[in-house]
Amino acid sequence: MTTSTTLNSLSRASSAYLRSAMHQPIRWHEWGKEAFATAQRENKPMLLDIGAVWCHWCHVMDRESYDDPETAAIVNEHFIAVKVDRDERPDIDSRYQAAVQAVSGQGGWPLTAFLTPDGKPFYGGTYFPPQDHYGRPSFRRVLLSIANAYKEKHGDVMEQAKMVESAIAQGESFAGRSGRVSTNVIAAIEESALKMFDSQHGGFGQAPKFPHPSALDLLIERYARSESAHVETAVPGRPAEQVSAAGPSHQLRNVIVTTLEKMANGGVYDQLAGGFHRYSVDERWVVPHFEKMCYDNSELLKNYVHAYQATGERFFADVARDIIRWMDEWLSDRGRGGFYASQDADYSMDDDGDYFTWTLGEARAVLNEEEAQVAALHYDINEIGEMHHNPAKNVLYVRAPIDEIAARMQMTPERVRELLSSARKKMLAARLQRPTPFVDKTVYVSWNSLCISAYLEAATVLGLENARRFALKSLDRVLAEAYQDPPLHHDGDTSSRPSNTMKGAAASLLHVVAYSDPKAGQREIPGMLDDYAFTALACLDAYETTGDLSYFKFAQRIADAMVARFYDPTSGGFFDSEAPAEGKNFGVLATQRKPLQDAPTPAGNPMAAIALMRLHHYTGEPGYREKAERTLETFAGVAEQFGIFAATYGIAVLHSLETPTQVVVIGKDHEDPAAAELYRAAVAPFAFNKTVLRLTPNEAVKENLPAVLATTIPSLPQLATPGSGRAESFAVLCSGNSCQPPIIEIPDLQHALRKALQTE
Repeated sequence: MTTSTTLNSLSRASSAYLRSAMHQPIRWHEWGKEAFATAQRENKPMLLDIGAVWCHWCHVMDRESYDDPETAAIVNEHFIAVKVDRDERPDIDSRYQAAVQAVSGQGGWPLTAFLTPDGKPFYGGTYFPPQDHYGRPSFRRVLLSIANAYKEKHGDVMEQAKMVESAIAQGESFAGRSGRVSTNVIAAIEESALKMFDSQHGGFGQAPKFPHPSALDLLIERYARSESAHVETAVPGRPAEQVSAAGPSHQLRNVIVTTLEKMANGGVYDQLAGGFHRYSVDERWVVPHFEKMCYDNSELLKNYVHAYQATGERFFADVARDIIRWMDEWLSDRGRGGFYASQDADYSMDDDGDYFTWTLGEARAVLNEEEAQVAALHYDINEIGEMHHNPAKNVLYVRAPIDEIAARMQMTPERVRELLSSARKKMLAARLQRPTPFVDKTVYVSWNSLCISAYLEAATVLGLENARRFALKSLDRVLAEAYQDPPLHHDGDTSSRPSNTMKGAAASLLHVVAYSDPKAGQREIPGMLDDYAFTALACLDAYETTGDLSYFKFAQRIADAMVARFYDPTSGGFFDSEAPAEGKNFGVLATQRKPLQDAPTPAGNPMAAIALMRLHHYTGEPGYREKAERTLETFAGVAEQFGIFAATYGIAVLHSLETPTQVVVIGKDHEDPAAAELYRAAVAPFAFNKTVLRLTPNEAVKENLPAVLATTIPSLPQLATPGSGRAESFAVLCSGNSCQPPIIEIPDLQHALRKALQTE
């Protein structure tokens, strides 16, 4: 490896992934004008590496190939090398992923692509080993073959590049595939989930096994809604025996409960510190890929909160609190607000999950004899573990339940719980003394907004005031540092209606709030569709949590900017990014994409449609509904084909087709216990089309409400004649365009909600 006196140009980068390669002997370039100008001037093909700081195999390829002087010499002689962080530039990653999949049938990270000097891909793959191995050619052999082909078979290379460019252009155009929006897609997604469901281990499909949070959320909501038709609304704490034990509802419950229990008890969940790893390499959820992503944990946090609402199982609430415990400690900027991006899988190039795994000897060294016995039985810690690189290493997962251990060791269950609690604390304390995997402290707008929404939902349902405060603090930081209002001298249109006005008149968001390395320069990466859609939704969630209309106004401005920047007025739907500015139209960035599939975060188009529909329900603005419906129609002809990978689209369809239910709880002040009880009853059932607001009489005035609520709530007699002997706390349930008379008693509110939320 070269020394620090010969840093390559990545020393000037901002991204943690790029900066980690600044010492490599490769003459790396960042994506940009300089790299493409050099490639064209020298007539060399380009080597494009796309990866991420959390990516284990990216580190492996760095160590084996990019740190190697002989490999670097080949690269430097024959190629212009460009390195891209997929988290920082998802627009670049998505397009070249499509290209490499078209060439090789493979995708993932590291992505290794070979491009013409103008950035058109003609060959690629993912990880290449240093020697012929795993059925893959050595990286050096690939490099030399590509360099030779570019020189000797230049015409063939350019023809291949044209074919690949055509393939990725057609891959997500969705031209001519529109259709009528219907609930058929929901049935198709449910059918796909049931067919893929692993009844023994939970989850969908076989190894490697990924969580599918949007699909789970859709199934949870369908279960909750069908149950509300014939069972008391699922109030947290209600015994599971009250749930129907037959029919489609029971089948959905089995999928939900089995999957969420198996995941939370598996090695894919960190049994000591909390939080989910990215995915499991086996079908049993035992051996994970050890990196932890904020977006996986935010979306799974929603799953466990929603499952608690739908089933009343306290285990799901406990897991939700535990996810927050980990995120609070490891992925949160407690001082300024904001959620960090990820925690790495490894602490060194030679490590493979060693930080998270245990030998039997390591466990015994920190526990007394009783604790060690209980922990070994509960977490299946043996002389031989699950890790191939070090068979003595055990992944902690729940093997034996407490009652079984109690019977085996002739102890009370309470004593076993005490020993387990003590063992966990000691093992976690010991683990904290080990070298710790890197935490990427980059604050991405889109991922933060997912985390903010998840925290606000958990805080509302579980009564977690600290989580609520931190979510709002984080959103305030995003709005303060990544949001910019349009200039005051725009075209004079001051309405809130979504329209395709001049882009200079639209508000803007950045993609990155702050980078991980304080020594790195700040780059202003323009926000993409996900940043706008996810943040508009987070602002709506914040409004519903606080009743503060300023958050609602931010949601409107961000959604309007989203429409102005990304909406396709000709064919409908949203592009994932704005067209590159003049002079920045490198490679295949001009290829337009309209994301539909969830992979791995919720897809941008259905999330944008959900934001617009929610705004329509509050404002009555027809423009929001029209654009949401056109977006859904754009994909209606093909969405069913994607099965569970179109689950967010399915959720958006429900937002579009189902009548919105709004509950406004009004109490004399924010401390009013009667209003608090009504509020808890209102938030208890889970449904996508239900919103709950809590206001005081002073807040329930026309000036402080969105247009639809402003026409009804302020004129209620209970507000017009305070102190007249009427109840000071009440709830108003509005469905569609009509509101019911104020409700005072909790059973009456539960009954009204149950009726409103029944599946038709």
